[in-house]
Amino acid sequence: MIALQYPGRQDRRTEPCLDSIDALADRITDELLTLEDRPTLYFGHSMGAVLAFETAWRLEQKGGPAPRGIIASGRRAPSTRRAETVHQRDDAGVLAELRLLDGTNTRALENEEILRMSMPAIRADYRAVERYTCEPGRVLRCPITALTGDADPRTTVAEAEAWQEHTNGGFRLRVLPGGHFFLAEQQAAVLREITTELAELR
Repeated sequence: MIALQYPGRQDRRTEPCLDSIDALADRITDELLTLEDRPTLYFGHSMGAVLAFETAWRLEQKGGPAPRGIIASGRRAPSTRRAETVHQRDDAGVLAELRLLDGTNTRALENEEILRMSMPAIRADYRAVERYTCEPGRVLRCPITALTGDADPRTTVAEAEAWQEHTNGGFRLRVLPGGHFFLAEQQAAVLREITTELAELR
């Protein structure tokens, strides 16, 4: 298993944040092109789902070690764009959005020092995903499984189902109880889905 850590966070906090999906996907792709081609499955949640999709597309185009499948969790399909401007809000406005999604310990972010350290990365993520546009007709060869919470305030079931427009492989949609961060309460179900997908790679 390989986990990605974006610049500007935790052990990479001294690096400048990247606020562009294209820039992040390009950098991830460059790193993955150096690896041995093995059967892989990408799992991405929220913005990570978009990055998994864009990275897979780049690797397919370059003939690199593209994944055999993608699990896109907690994010509407790239073709279902909304006009969102959370990244333009003041800190209180960003915190209000995080409370709505109920996935970050916003009480910790009420600490001025923690907020000062965390907000640049949070704002960069919002700027990246809110300014992202998918080129028409961008389709993967590998299958996509979409996971979504039935009460996610930022992704409807129909928007999650639209991921099927982005693959020429198979498509599955799994709707689980919960909001945007349903995977915290539905960990066992999410792990079963990942295990099922991995078994199909063998």
